[in-house]
Amino acid sequence: MRLAHVSIEGRGETDRFLAMVADALQAEGLRLSGVVQTNTARADRPKCEMDLRVLPDGPTLRISEDRGALARGCILDHAALEQSVAEVSRRLHGADVLIVNKFGKREAEGHGMVPVIAEALEAGIPVLVGVNKLNLEPFLAFAGEMSLALPADMRQAVDWCRAREVADVR
Repeated sequence: MRLAHVSIEGRGETDRFLAMVADALQAEGLRLSGVVQTNTARADRPKCEMDLRVLPDGPTLRISEDRGALARGCILDHAALEQSVAEVSRRLHGADVLIVNKFGKREAEGHGMVPVIAEALEAGIPVLVGVNKLNLEPFLAFAGEMSLALPADMRQAVDWCRAREVADVR
């Protein structure tokens, strides 16, 4: 089983990094499944808009709900997230790599992309996951000793995704 994760400091940095990795892998001809996230700040809202692009070629789904200018709590649209899970699952067969933008609160609870990650690992598809500090402990509890922490280095991440054997990149 091949599982790796990246955690990059700074709001949206992991999202940008994974999108660049996905673009590089697609340019090399790898078949991708998964999602990458784009965050768009709004001057009239304290929370950004969150969109997931389903790999390899869409659709793009808005996973945030506009709950008004005074919204403070979670704005995740659970139904949209589950729709993205279904889209990714449909595209998983034949993929060379699964990229998951975030192991977040839903995944820490055993929902969200967890079933797709498990399905990919069972099928021998390498999985690259973004994890923020808040959810690193639940991710490591989920992954056990299986996950390799990758640095914020494009070449290393792309090489890891392309490698057919874990030993090639360690």
